[in-house]
Amino acid sequence: MIEVKNLTKVYGNHTAVDGMSFKIYNGKIYGFLGPNGAGKSTTMNMMTGCLSPTAGSVRINGFDIYREPLKAKKCIGYLPEIPPVYGEMTPYEYLQFVADAKGLTYERAVRQVQEAMELTGILDMKDRLIKNLSKGYRQRVGIAQTMLGNPDIIILDEPTVGLDPKQIIEIRELIRRLGETKTVIVSSHILAEIQEVCDHVLIISGGKLIANAPIEELQGKVNSGCKLKLSVRGDEAGILEVLNAMEAITTCTLSPSREEGVVNMTLSVEGEEDLRDRIFFAMADRRYAVLSMEREEENLESIFLRLTEEAASAPSGATKKSRALPERDGEYELIDTDKEEKEN
Repeated sequence: MIEVKNLTKVYGNHTAVDGMSFKIYNGKIYGFLGPNGAGKSTTMNMMTGCLSPTAGSVRINGFDIYREPLKAKKCIGYLPEIPPVYGEMTPYEYLQFVADAKGLTYERAVRQVQEAMELTGILDMKDRLIKNLSKGYRQRVGIAQTMLGNPDIIILDEPTVGLDPKQIIEIRELIRRLGETKTVIVSSHILAEIQEVCDHVLIISGGKLIANAPIEELQGKVNSGCKLKLSVRGDEAGILEVLNAMEAITTCTLSPSREEGVVNMTLSVEGEEDLRDRIFFAMADRRYAVLSMEREEENLESIFLRLTEEAASAPSGATKKSRALPERDGEYELIDTDKEEKEN
């Protein structure tokens, strides 16, 4: 388990990471999501002991990463955004070098290097110079070195950046296989990447943690309703009158229509009630024809964009109503950080 408390990193007048706190539990694949410059890599470098914080603490399986670095780092395999590989070595030579650096015995090193090469699919490339390998294979070599020493936790910073679609699919599958026996943390700004492989997501913006929950739970708690895309043939004023009578509809956005007499709109609906039947029969009572009606649940992309935009639009030095979902005895709930600041 990783426990991060009030982690902060300041460079001059710039706060890259601002009082971040969260826990990483065993046996899951976590997505660390945020726009470029949000502080993901800085946070990961501090979590792995590669960068000292301005304030705060990180404990890995109970060991403080700064006070007991050797014990803590034995629990972690880390791949930075740029794989730390040596081009003049072959994958086999490089992995043996890493195994020696990690203090593995000869027998363990031979066995684990073989297992890592098999799992990452680089056995056929083991005797080629790393500098002659494709970016995808260099990434695999980087992932293989994280596995040496059999750490409980694998941390991957932007593992698919710059890869082609085929390589991305292969790395995703590799991450899934790693997640079967390890706790994996994947940093990315690619939403599809996180949604494809992760069980749990942490979203940061401007160095602050703004969401922390399983993906499904995040969608359920942050999104209290849905959107309906509706196309109706009839009088616009009459259609809007029907919709205004339904309290669960909070907004109605009209969009242009190529057909005369057809009104296209997107409705925002609060609560869990499915309004489609009510809307259909209410329109039928007025002799308006519903040509199409489509329900859209909020996905990770829309949640990410909305939360990061909200965080970015907060006044400097102030915190808006937080969308962070901190763990509390295994539960996740929305918190009002304005209220917390007043209480403190």
